[in-house]
Formats: sequence, C-alpha cells, structure tokens
Amino acid sequence: MIDLHAHFLPPEYVAAAERAGHLRPDGLSRWPEWSVQQHLAAMDASGIEKAILSVPSPGVHFGDDFRAQVLARRMNEAAAALDHDRFGFFASLPLPDVEGAAAEVDYAYDVLHADGVVLLSNAGGLYPGDPSWEPLWRTLNDRSATVLLHPTSPPQWRQVALDRPRPMIEFPFDIARAVADLALTGVLTRHPGIRFVVVDGELVAPLVQRIERFSGAVVPPMSSAGGSGYCCTAA
Repeated sequence: MIDLHAHFLPPEYVAAAERAGHLRPDGLSRWPEWSVQQHLAAMDASGIEKAILSVPSPGVHFGDDFRAQVLARRMNEAAAALDHDRFGFFASLPLPDVEGAAAEVDYAYDVLHADGVVLLSNAGGLYPGDPSWEPLWRTLNDRSATVLLHPTSPPQWRQVALDRPRPMIEFPFDIARAVADLALTGVLTRHPGIRFVVVDGELVAPLVQRIERFSGAVVPPMSSAGGSGYCCTAA
C-alpha cells in the first residue's frame, strides 16, 4: 500500500510559517507534531509500505518570491534525503511565482528525483487555470508529471469560514473550484500528459453534471474534458 496523501512538517517549515503569521494553520488550533519515527510507526501500524510526502497547506509562499524559492528548495531537499525505500515526495513549488516554480520542477526532477509535485487549489488567490500558469503546465506536461492537487483556504476565507477550521468546509469547496477551473479553462485537454491526484475531492463528482450543463456559457467552453489527465481522488 502506498500513501499518496502524506504530509511532513520539518521544524524549519513550521518556524517559517509561524514567522509569516500562520500560528493557527487554516484555522486549526495548532501545528501537528511530526517526526520521521512517528510517521514510520503510523505507516507500519496501518500496513503502508511507502508514503509520498508533501508539504501541506498553506504551502511555501508567504508573500515573498525569493524566500518561497529558498523554502521550497530546502523542503524538497529534506524530503529527498529521507529513506527512499519508505518515502518518496511531491515537490513543493513557490507559486504564484511561475518562473521560480518551473525552475524548481527541473531541479526536483533532474537532481532530487521527485515523484511529482504538489499544487494548492489556489496560490495567492490565483486558481490553476489562470493564464499566467500556462508555462508551468507546459513544463509539467513535457515531463508527464503527477500533480497532487491539494486544497487550501480560499482567498475570501474570512468572509465564508466564520472562524471555523477551513479544512472542515472550505477545503472541499476550494478543491472543486480548482478542478472546475482546470476543466473550464482547457488546461486538462491542452496538457493530457499530466496525471492529477485530487485530495478532498468529495464534491467534484456531484458537481460534474452542473459544470457540464453550464459550460456552454463559459469562454472557452469545456469540451472533451473526459479523457484528460484527471486521474483519481485521494482521501
């Protein structure tokens, strides 16, 4: 059994997030404790042979492109240094810095041998169909990349979350919004080499018929999104 939705929280990452003001990540009471030993013990107890690690929401970009590049590189190198028999990793990217993200894809694949990349449902309020992301999608498509699409807080979370933990309600809605954006902007059809693994995608399937029903009013319209790179969901 391979766990594709497995987060890791090195102390350096938690410290960087807290310095940026994320003391209650996505409205949770505190950061979870994490260590390699605890993670391996949980894997063994559940019969998991290997975990593909990723940095969780809120990701690595806290408002400064350069610092996000540095933090992404350090987290990716930390993950790559773990036991390859038990751990792989999805590389973090410093989005919405698209140029920096594409450069990190090259380093993560060519030097660190990443299993794929992790992208959040929005980055700085930009959703994945934004035209500025197109160079990144071309880079990922050329590598037949696997993309773990993970939810994060929506940009208007203060108005809609009502001080409740955002993973409770907002995460499934924001991931559905991101998947719809990928389909309705044609990303899925233009880049069929990308395989998407969607986390917290419970709302995607119930919304498919509604998205198809209204897609004719969208420019560009959603065409043959079936047969795209959309792969599966992960709990």
